[in-house]
Amino acid sequence: MSELKNRIIARIRAEGPMSVAEYMGLCLLDPKHGYYPTRDPLGSDGDFITAPEISQMFGEVIGLWAIQSWTDMGKPEKITLVEMGPGRGIMMSDILRAARLAPDFLKAVSVTLIEVSAALEAVQAKTLADSPVPVNWISALSDLPDGPVIIIGNEYLDCLPIRQFIQKDRFAGSAGWHERLVTLDTNSDDLCFATAPEPISKIVQDTLPAAQSTARNNELLEICPAANQLLDQLSERFRQSSGRALFIDYGPSETEFGDTLQALKRHEKVDVFSDPGNTDLTARVDFGALTELSQKLNMTTTAPVTQREFLSKLGLEMRAVALARSQPDAKEKIARQMERLMAEDQMGSLFKAICFQSADLELPMGFRTLIQ
Repeated sequence: MSELKNRIIARIRAEGPMSVAEYMGLCLLDPKHGYYPTRDPLGSDGDFITAPEISQMFGEVIGLWAIQSWTDMGKPEKITLVEMGPGRGIMMSDILRAARLAPDFLKAVSVTLIEVSAALEAVQAKTLADSPVPVNWISALSDLPDGPVIIIGNEYLDCLPIRQFIQKDRFAGSAGWHERLVTLDTNSDDLCFATAPEPISKIVQDTLPAAQSTARNNELLEICPAANQLLDQLSERFRQSSGRALFIDYGPSETEFGDTLQALKRHEKVDVFSDPGNTDLTARVDFGALTELSQKLNMTTTAPVTQREFLSKLGLEMRAVALARSQPDAKEKIARQMERLMAEDQMGSLFKAICFQSADLELPMGFRTLIQ
């Protein structure tokens, strides 16, 4: 049994059940035994592979998107390019390679990486050692200085801790939701799920997306308080200065019910209680809830689009053709990479892109609908 699992069990014995969000937070971010602070989880030797690890084309077209966003913002003399959860730094390296096509952009930009893992920060520093622009690290968006900004987060939102609720009395509406908790099995003394006997508070009820009203008994709803807090921060920032925030992640365009919490180890799904601190925990991103909240905050946003549509509009197919011409021996490999990023049965439909921005900006490249 892992040291972190022992600590979680001891805490539940002493203090009682904890929320799913608390459990995720401990598993992923505990400074001594948490998943992210203690390892490099990416790549074929890790637990999962992200789009930038699949192909350089992904980061390169995101780089073109960043250049266009800087242009849309009036080409400010100084702008900060931020990546949240930058992994090994591979996507930022690819972004900056594409940015060499726009020397004026490179002159204006500095890079800030938001990272909580010392292990990953060391890898990022090595990856970006030859960066053509200044690179620095911070641990939270609130540490970012004022000024024009372009924020990018790829597979960042899915690892933010979620809370889960189960509808026990649909006729009671929002008052029928009870929180799903992590507790101890009375027979095995191992971790398990339980449902709180009391309904959630009115304060929590008010944070639920509108779709909660359609739930039937025993349906499960997930919300992400950390994502809501992030949108609050972005809304406040974009009221003060020009900026865009692009997020790409997996999840539905509209709120759906169901348990999407999963644990990954060595590219395989495992039980979420099997090895706390040594497995990656993620949940699908509710893009419908994000859009709904952005409207409540009066923050300009786009309707979510599929990764397939977004990358296609950014010219990924054309980039693939150009790469195949310059590397004939890699033609089949490049085709496989493009298929994995864009095919309907791969990442093309499951993954979505959404952009939040300041009110002074027009529709960003790659999107169809702007919601004011």
